[in-house]
Amino acid sequence: MSAIGVEHLLHHHQNTPKFHPQSRKSKPHHGFDCSHRTFINGGGCFCNFKSPLVAIRAAAASTDAALAEVYEAEASEKEEEKVLYTETFALKRTRRVDGKVSVRLGRGGKGEDEWQLTVGCDLPGKWILHWGVTYADDISSDWDQPPPEMRPAGTVPVKDYAVETPFKLTTLSEGQEALVVQIDFSCSCSVAAINFVLKDEETGSWVQHRGRDFKVPLTDYVHEDTNIVGAKKGFSLWPGAFGQLSAMLLKAEGSTSEENAGDSKILKRISTHSEGFYEECSVFKETFVENTLSVHVKGSSVKKRFFVNLETDLPGDVVVHWGVCRDNEKRWEIPDGPHPLQTQIFKKNALQTLLQPKENGQGSWGLFSLDKEFVGFLFVLKLSGNSWLNCSGGDFYIPLSGGSPITNRYESSLIARSEKTDGKQVVAYTHGILNEIKSLVGGISPEKSRKGKLKEVNENILREIEKLAAEAYSIFRNRSTAFLEESISDTEPSKPPVKVCSGTGSGYEILCQGFNWESHKSGKWYMELNEKAAELAALGFSVVWLPPPTESVSPEGYMPKDLYNLNSRYGNMEELKILVKKFHEVGIKVLGDAVLNHRCAHYQNQNGIWNIFGGLLNWDDRAIVADDPHFQGRGNKSSGDNFHAAPNIDHSQEFVRKDLKEWLCWLRKEIGYDGWRLDFVRGFWGGYVKDYLDASEPYFAVGEYWDSLCYTYGEMDDNQDAHRQRIIDWINATNGTAGAFDVTTKGILHSALERCEYWRLSDSKGKPPGVVGWWPSRAVTFIENHDTGSTQGHWRFPGGKEMQGYAYILTHPGTPTVFYDHIFSHYQGEISALISLRRRNKISCRSSIQINKAERDVYAATIDEKVAMKIGSGFYEPPSTQGKWTQVLEGRDYKVWELS
Repeated sequence: MSAIGVEHLLHHHQNTPKFHPQSRKSKPHHGFDCSHRTFINGGGCFCNFKSPLVAIRAAAASTDAALAEVYEAEASEKEEEKVLYTETFALKRTRRVDGKVSVRLGRGGKGEDEWQLTVGCDLPGKWILHWGVTYADDISSDWDQPPPEMRPAGTVPVKDYAVETPFKLTTLSEGQEALVVQIDFSCSCSVAAINFVLKDEETGSWVQHRGRDFKVPLTDYVHEDTNIVGAKKGFSLWPGAFGQLSAMLLKAEGSTSEENAGDSKILKRISTHSEGFYEECSVFKETFVENTLSVHVKGSSVKKRFFVNLETDLPGDVVVHWGVCRDNEKRWEIPDGPHPLQTQIFKKNALQTLLQPKENGQGSWGLFSLDKEFVGFLFVLKLSGNSWLNCSGGDFYIPLSGGSPITNRYESSLIARSEKTDGKQVVAYTHGILNEIKSLVGGISPEKSRKGKLKEVNENILREIEKLAAEAYSIFRNRSTAFLEESISDTEPSKPPVKVCSGTGSGYEILCQGFNWESHKSGKWYMELNEKAAELAALGFSVVWLPPPTESVSPEGYMPKDLYNLNSRYGNMEELKILVKKFHEVGIKVLGDAVLNHRCAHYQNQNGIWNIFGGLLNWDDRAIVADDPHFQGRGNKSSGDNFHAAPNIDHSQEFVRKDLKEWLCWLRKEIGYDGWRLDFVRGFWGGYVKDYLDASEPYFAVGEYWDSLCYTYGEMDDNQDAHRQRIIDWINATNGTAGAFDVTTKGILHSALERCEYWRLSDSKGKPPGVVGWWPSRAVTFIENHDTGSTQGHWRFPGGKEMQGYAYILTHPGTPTVFYDHIFSHYQGEISALISLRRRNKISCRSSIQINKAERDVYAATIDEKVAMKIGSGFYEPPSTQGKWTQVLEGRDYKVWELS
C-alpha cells in the first residue's frame, strides 16, 4: 500500500478489539474518522476519511478464512486504496412506549359523602384530562360539562360538552409521586358517570381505553361498551335519583340480572362496594426517534473487490437484507462469497446478515466484500420486533463506483407482510354464478349504451344482476362461511343514469351528514341549514342526510313517539318542507333519518308499563317484541338485538309493516325525501328492510349496522373479516336494496393511523379490508358522525389525522360521507379539493383499486388507473411507467396525484 501502509493499519488495530466467531459481544471497529453530511431525499454527498477500512489482523481474526485471505493479499500487494463513497443517512423510526393509566375511586374528604376520583398516567408527555359527565336524569350516553364544584384548579371548558384539566405532579397518600388529576365530588350530586380520554398537549395524540372513551360509573350503570372502568367489581355509592330511575326502567316480571347481562344501553342493579376501587389500564403511545446509518465504500484493484462498511446507532439486533445489482435496473441478486458471519440466504435473491454489536454497546456494524463486476449494493434494515427501515420509501442503493445513492421501490419478493389464509375457498359453483353474471354484463355493449333510450335500460339490467347475485349469495351463505366478492364491470356507465329504481343511487353520490349532536338546541336548525344549501352544493355534495324529523322523547330525535307529528326540536313540518325544496333546487337529494327499530309509547298498561301507543299509529302491546323484558310485549321474538331504552317494534306483525310502509310513502310524497338513513338496523331482520324499501322506492338508502370490531387484550385483531361479514350478511338480507355504513373501515383506519400500522389497510388478498373491499357499491364509508364524534365522542377519529381519513374515503370506491362538523371547519378547503378531484375523475362506488403499498408507515393506492394517493409519513410516488403523474393535493401526511 503506498498511501496508507500496513504499519499504519497495524498501529490502528492496536486500539481495536478482536472479534471471535463464537461471541457476538466483541468485534473490530471499522476505524473511520470522517465528517458526514446527512442524506436527505436521495441526494448524495462525499467526504474524505483518513483511517483504513479495517485492520488486516482484525479481519483475519474476525472473519472467515476466505475473507481474511482477500485482505492479506491486498496488503502484500502494497496497493493504494481508493475512497469511493461515504454517506450518513438520517433514520426516523417510531418507538412504542407502553404505560398505564390508573383509575382510583375512593373516599375523598372527612365527610361520609365526599369522594375522589384520581386518574394517573405514567407515559411521558404533557398530559391533559379531557373529560365530561353523564347526569342521572340523562339515559343517553353523551357528555355534559361537570358542575363547577367538581372541576379542579386549572380546568378550562371545551365548547359546551367537556372540560380539560392538566395533569400535575402530586405526592399520593402512599408517599409516591405521580402525574395525576384528582376530581372531588359529593354523593349528593346528580352525576351518574365520569367519562374521559387523555390528550398529549405536545404531540396532539389521544389515549383511549380499548379504542373508546374511559367511563367510570358512579351509580348502578352499565353500558354496551367495553370501556367501563371498575365494572368488574361492581359498586353503588348511593341510591339517589339515578338509582330510582334504574329500578323504574328495569321493573319487569321475571327479569333477572343474568338475562340483561351484555345487553346494549341498559341500566341495572349491581352489588354495593362502598370502598370504591382501583384499576390499571395498559396504554401506549408512539414516539419518533432519530438514528443514523453510515455507509463507507473502498475499492481494491488487486483483487478487484469493493469493501462496504455499515455502521448504525440503532439499538438491539439489526439485520441487513441485502443483495447486489449489475446495472441501473437494480435487480437484486446474491453475490458469490465470501460473506460476513451470521449470513444466510433469504428467499432466492437476497441475503440477510446480522450486524455485529459495537464494543460500547451503542449500535452495530458490518463489513461486506463484493466483486467489482457489480455496480450497486442494495439493502434494507430489519429491527427487533420485525419492523423495517428503508430509504425514503425504497431500498437503500449504494453505488459501488461512486455517485449518489438512488432509491428504488421495494421488490415484492423481498419485503411483504405475511399473508394469512382465509380458510375455506369459494366452492366451484360460485365461479359459475360469477361467470354467468359476467356474460350478462358483457352483453351490454358500448355501442348500445350510446343510444340514449337504452342507457336507463342498461343500468337497470346491471341493478338486476346485482340483486340476482345477492339472492345467489344468500343461498350460498347457508352452505359456506366464505363471501361473494362484487364483480366490477368494465362496461359501467360513465355518467349517472336518468332514473334509478334501486336504493343504491347512481354510484357517484357524495353524502353530507347535515347535522351534529347539538343541532337541535337552536330549535331552528332547518332554517339555519337552508342558508347553507347553496354552499353545500358548491362544495360538490349530491346527497344530504337530515336528522330524525318526528316528535321524540329525546331532543335529538332518536326516541320517536308520534311518527306523523313532524314538529321536532329541529323545526316544524313546514320548515322541513321548505328545506327539502331548497336542496332540490340546488341539485342535492335528501335522506330522512328513519328510526324503525323502536318507538316510545304514549300510555301505560294496567301494570304501569309504557307500551300503549297513541297518535295515528295507535298500536297496542302486540306491536312490541315478546323477548324484551322491560316492556311486556305480546308480539313475536325479536329478529335482532334489543334496544332497551324504548319498546322494540315487532316487524313480523303484518299491521306494523303495513303502517310503516304507508308512513314512509307519506314522507316521500308529503316532505319530498329521496331516501333513507335507517337507524339501528341491528335490531330487526334485513328482509323487513327490503319490504319497506320496495314499497317506498328510495333513490338511496343506507343502514346503520354498528357493532364492535374484534379485539384481543385491548388491541385490534389483524383480521376483521368476521366483522365485515356481519355487515355483508345484513346487506344481503335486504337483497342488496340498501347499503350500510362501513364501520369496519372506520375501525381499521383508527388503528392504522393511531399506531402507525398502515399495513392494516390491505387484506390478505390485497384489497381494502372493510366492506368496501368486498361489496363496494353497498359500502357507505365515513370517518365520523353525530355518535362517534361531535359532543358525544363515543369513538372519536384520531385527532389531527382527519384529513388522512378523508384522503382515503374520498378517493376510494364506496360512497363517501363527510361529517357536518368537518365541513364547516378549517378542513373545508382540503375536503372541497378532494371532492372536486373525485368528481373530476368520475370516481364511483365501483371504481377499481390497486393497492401499491401497505406498510408500517405508508399506504398507497391507484384508483381507476388515473388517481394515485398515499397516506402516512412514509415515502411513495407513483411510478413513471404508468404515465406522467401530477401531484394535485398535499396535506399533513397525505398526497394525491392525477395522471396527466
